[in-house]
Amino acid sequence: MTIYTIGFSQKSAEEFFGLLMENGVKTLVDIRLNNRSQLAGFTKARDLPFFLDKIAGIGYRHDDFLAPTKTLLDGYKKEKISWPDYERIYLGTLRERDLGSRVGPSLYENACLLCSEPTADRCHRRLAAEYLCGIFPEKSIDIVHL
Repeated sequence: MTIYTIGFSQKSAEEFFGLLMENGVKTLVDIRLNNRSQLAGFTKARDLPFFLDKIAGIGYRHDDFLAPTKTLLDGYKKEKISWPDYERIYLGTLRERDLGSRVGPSLYENACLLCSEPTADRCHRRLAAEYLCGIFPEKSIDIVHL
């Protein structure tokens, strides 16, 4: 099983949709807290499902359970929370939400977790993908950051 991750910033629409199609993504899982911002461009929540379907035949789902809290996101953006603290708090939040008891791994098979950051190193999508690997230990899961 493969879980992909992608950030839309610093990517053109052509590059973004091309990466999804080249990698055989079946569902884009939007794990952004704010997916309606004007800054989201072609990935705004009201437009993205249409583009995914028409351009690439890819499904769309918004997953609040994998989004950070507003307090956490604001604290990190305003540099009141360090990255190590962000990681610890975010992973604690995921454990509290107990996603593993709510869903099975098939929801994430050939899915791609979407956020805005251009790279996954300091983005919650990387942490979310790693968390999913941990809650589905019966599956051999590869993580690919696009």
